[in-house]
Order: sequence, then C-alpha cells, then structure tokens
Amino acid sequence: MVVKVYISGISGNKEVKKRQQRVLLILDSKNIKYDVIDIAEPGSEEQKDFMQNNSTSLGETIGDPNPRHPLPPQIFNDDVYCGDYDQFDMANEIDEMEKFLKLEIADSTLKSEGKSKMENGSLHVDSEMEGPNEVVEETKNVLSNGEQDIVEEAHTENENIQES
Repeated sequence: MVVKVYISGISGNKEVKKRQQRVLLILDSKNIKYDVIDIAEPGSEEQKDFMQNNSTSLGETIGDPNPRHPLPPQIFNDDVYCGDYDQFDMANEIDEMEKFLKLEIADSTLKSEGKSKMENGSLHVDSEMEGPNEVVEETKNVLSNGEQDIVEEAHTENENIQES
C-alpha cells in the first residue's frame, strides 16, 4: 500500500502551504514512503475529484473555518482515507503514525522473528529468545561500539552474580 498526500501547489492560503510542508517534512523524517499528488496541476481533475469526494474531514483552517470542499493536505493509504492535517498532527503527537496511516507496524516483524530491539533507550527482548548470550549478540547489532562494551560488562557482571 502507498501513502498518498494530496496537496495544492498553488494554494494562496499560507496556512494550507505550511500544513502541506509540515506533513511532508514529518513523513520524510520518519522515513515513510509516500506519493505527492498535486491537485492543482493541469490534468489532475480526476485526482482532485477523488480527494474531495472521499475525504470525510474538510481540513478547516483559521482563515477558512467552514470550507466548501476538503482543503489539502488530505492523506490516503492507496484509496483508503486516513485523515486531514489535524488528524495527522494528532497521530504524530501521540506517536501513532503507523496506525493513522494504516501501515503494518514494523515491530511485529521483529517480535515474530524473536529479535531484540531498542526502544526509548531500553532493550526489549522477545520471550522466544533462548538465552542471555543471544540477547548480548542481538544488542551488539543495535548499539555503537562504546555502548557494546557497556553491555558486555553488564552481561559479565550478571554471569558472575549468577555463579555465586
């Protein structure tokens, strides 16, 4: 599935322009692949009609609190409507972008493969892993060299404590 961001390249509304730029910037920063569809380009009448007919939120702005038609940016996953700028921004704030964009969550593949991962500075390990040595090896794949030394020292200390 492909995330599609409907924009207007010739909008006279500064707020709409800022919102469009912010959506694209956030998607870029999160390495989410997307297609930009400029509904203002010649020959884009079908895409403009699609956006207007399938958007359930109008994308109200301060300058236009009651728009007649949905204002860009409007976000879709293929033909499935995700939301407007306000909904996108809220999903970003509460860290639910994948859910908002109706993307499969990458963490599920890590868990199904029995891998460890770093999250908020803490190591999370799937319970299917066999033992602490695998945890150390998987952690080395995620951490820098200096951080690897710290993990190895902690692992050695843990082994010494368990032996006594």
